[in-house]
Amino acid sequence: MNDALLPHINSPHDLKKLPAHLLNLLALEIRQRIIEVLSVNGGHLASNLGSVELTIALHRVFNSPSDKFIWDVSHQTYSHKILTGRNDRFHTIRKHKGLCGFSHPKESPCDHFLAGHAGTALSLALGVAKNRDLTKRDEHIIPIIGDATLTCGMSLEALNNVPRDLKKFIIILNDNAMSISKNVGAITHILSRLLSNPTTNKLYHDIDHIVSKIPSYGTRLAKHGQKITESLKNLVSPAAFFEQYGISYVGPVDGHDIKKLTDTFEALKDSEWPVIVHLLTNKGQGMEEAIKNPISYHGVKPFNIDTGKFLPTPSIKPTFPKIFGTHLLEMAERDPAIVTVTPAMSAGSMIDGFMKKFPDRCLDVGIAEGHAVTFAGGVAYGKKMKVVASLYSTFLQRAFDNLFHDVCLQELPVVFAIDRAGLAGADGSTHNGIYDISFLNAMPNMIISQPRNGQLLKELLESSFSWERPAAIRYPNIATEDSTAPLTYREPGKGEVLAEGEGVLIIALGHMNYTALQVREKLLNIGVQATVLDPIFVKPLDVELLDTLLSTHNRVVTIEEHSVVSGLGSVINNFLMSQGYNNQLQVINFGIPETFVEQGTHAELLDELGLSAEKIFHRIALQFNFNHATVTQ
Repeated sequence: MNDALLPHINSPHDLKKLPAHLLNLLALEIRQRIIEVLSVNGGHLASNLGSVELTIALHRVFNSPSDKFIWDVSHQTYSHKILTGRNDRFHTIRKHKGLCGFSHPKESPCDHFLAGHAGTALSLALGVAKNRDLTKRDEHIIPIIGDATLTCGMSLEALNNVPRDLKKFIIILNDNAMSISKNVGAITHILSRLLSNPTTNKLYHDIDHIVSKIPSYGTRLAKHGQKITESLKNLVSPAAFFEQYGISYVGPVDGHDIKKLTDTFEALKDSEWPVIVHLLTNKGQGMEEAIKNPISYHGVKPFNIDTGKFLPTPSIKPTFPKIFGTHLLEMAERDPAIVTVTPAMSAGSMIDGFMKKFPDRCLDVGIAEGHAVTFAGGVAYGKKMKVVASLYSTFLQRAFDNLFHDVCLQELPVVFAIDRAGLAGADGSTHNGIYDISFLNAMPNMIISQPRNGQLLKELLESSFSWERPAAIRYPNIATEDSTAPLTYREPGKGEVLAEGEGVLIIALGHMNYTALQVREKLLNIGVQATVLDPIFVKPLDVELLDTLLSTHNRVVTIEEHSVVSGLGSVINNFLMSQGYNNQLQVINFGIPETFVEQGTHAELLDELGLSAEKIFHRIALQFNFNHATVTQ
């Protein structure tokens, strides 16, 4: 429309010039822009719809980028991107070579950290504030956290280190009563919605007046009114929780009232001590479907903009996580000893069905990955329960020490179902699960496996409890083949030859075996018949089968969707060297190079990284000096 406001907002400076009475209209336009783009691209919808007014108020009052907005997780920064000169590129968000779905310093000076994990904002902000004070600067430091942030232990560690005299440090607590799924744990009750009840607020604000009316004792009690007020406030308010850390509490404030927000921020901007502003917002504000279904609309796939209904998925095949969740529930129905633990990822890991049917055996511990792993070790103590710890690969990195000390060192048979193992597609560099083999392989007695399809995933799940050791089953979030065929027991360290040949041995991990078979077909066209081996287990390797195959193959290729410097290729190279094969063989390792991979579709990223079947074939033909003229007719 000709009188639209958004096309004229290219920086926070433009926003400051806008008359106050037009700010609510601007919020409507931003919401519509987010809905329009995400209906095509997908992305984090509900959280961004809930933070529009907050973002407008922050940029209205403070001076970005001089004042530092530090967003926890930063998946709720779409409005921030739109208001800081990126509206003309917003349609590229989460696309290949487009805008990142999280804050990204390379996109704008208004973004200060590339963040994708919860619980980091307070620690980062404290460090930036210390940097500011040491260098004699005077800007505001404003970490923006969610209520789920406080279930993360790192945030509590940061709160414990907030100096009581820290000036111009304003924590924004955006409380929408949930993260991806409903929040869990005792801390969620601290942020009680009793605070939004005017009767409760009036009760403790007017306590002096109330007690003074009590016959005979009123005057005496009124002298102690402050203590009574504090006691009552402690009963119904989260203020005491924060004030024990030396942080002044303000709130709750309506997070969708721009005037209240701006007035509050203006009143606090010159504070000489740390302050936390508690906002109450609705996840999905402005879109009925997202308000009614905040979990489903947290991270959305493309949807019909008129109805809000999700568009049909192009593939009719199930995903690895879907097969995992369905089969784990079937196993739990047969075996009451099966327990699963998740750090706030029940929806993404497809175990909501398990949680609904067996709430006592599907345990969500909140955004607390280290605790989740150690807790799983405790549940597995005594080896009477069969424990599955379900974590995304990128989040398992946060629990490295717990994995080593509290599971592996204790020799506890926890099975780690490692979801999102591989490229994260549109989520980009913060979420790529391409490093877990490296640290899992360092753990003594750890079993590491990866299924190429849904059938093998089920077989590994069924077999894993009999291994009686810590075990990892890693799999990506992509569609795959499934089957109703009988399940086969899988013994650790036993691989499988998928196609026989000679001369060239292709060892591919998980779903990359299908790429390997495509490469084999291309090699057949130039007269080369390769063998394709699915090792299934990265640790332990099937050394007997490898020794047999290497007696008839003098060229080895490894293919994996993992960091090439520390994954399957590295494991195979170490085996070849330790067994004295290194001088007899030519070896090519295909994997993800030592770089941070940005967002894009799975196919786009594989092609860019040289992991498409076509590019793998051409490199093999070139490096092994195969003659293309010998094409088999």
